[in-house]
Amino acid sequence: MFYVVFTTLCLVALTVMVGMGLPFHWVYYVMIFGQLMMLIMVYKVLRDNYRTNKTFKDFYEDHPITND
Repeated sequence: MFYVVFTTLCLVALTVMVGMGLPFHWVYYVMIFGQLMMLIMVYKVLRDNYRTNKTFKDFYEDHPITND
């Protein structure tokens, strides 16, 4: 979860930097760093050791469908 939060904060900071009109080279470096963090985040989330008993038949966890 750390990577998701850190990547989100990095990309929100990028948006703020663009809005404030910071120099292009700073925005560019933060953009490249944000894209690298996005790749790392996706890799970490997909490689996470998470197991569940749920299947597509269970539908959504917040609105389960009963099998009557």
